[in-house]
Amino acid sequence: MFKNILVPTDGSRLSDHAVKAAAGLARASGGRVTLFHVIAEYKTPYYPDGYVYDFGTKSEYVRETGANAAKLLGKAKALFDRKVRVIGLHGYSDTPGKAILAAAKRQKADVIVMASHGRRGIEKLLLGSETQKVVTLSKIPVLVVK
Repeated sequence: MFKNILVPTDGSRLSDHAVKAAAGLARASGGRVTLFHVIAEYKTPYYPDGYVYDFGTKSEYVRETGANAAKLLGKAKALFDRKVRVIGLHGYSDTPGKAILAAAKRQKADVIVMASHGRRGIEKLLLGSETQKVVTLSKIPVLVVK
């Protein structure tokens, strides 16, 4: 069975379904779970024609997004019972699918459990499905939860 489960989460309702499925899988197999949240990388503001806006620094961005990630991962951890070992990690990337696969490799995951989709409508059409990218490129099993 699976002993090391990676679960990408964005805090959405559908993502919570994947977290609950992973909790059941971990409980049944005696495995551990790594929750993983991807945050967009910091972008240096650039404004032509001398426009100036007061955007935060990179260190402020990292501090604030890290705190938000900790809250999101804490809520996801609350969906587990005490019998399951669970940790929460976050990373920065503009390509979430690749970041998820890299995290799975770093954590030596046996399986990735993730929601079928996170984006809806035209955004999904334009940006593509990160789940599809992970399923296509993964060398380990991917359990897709609807």
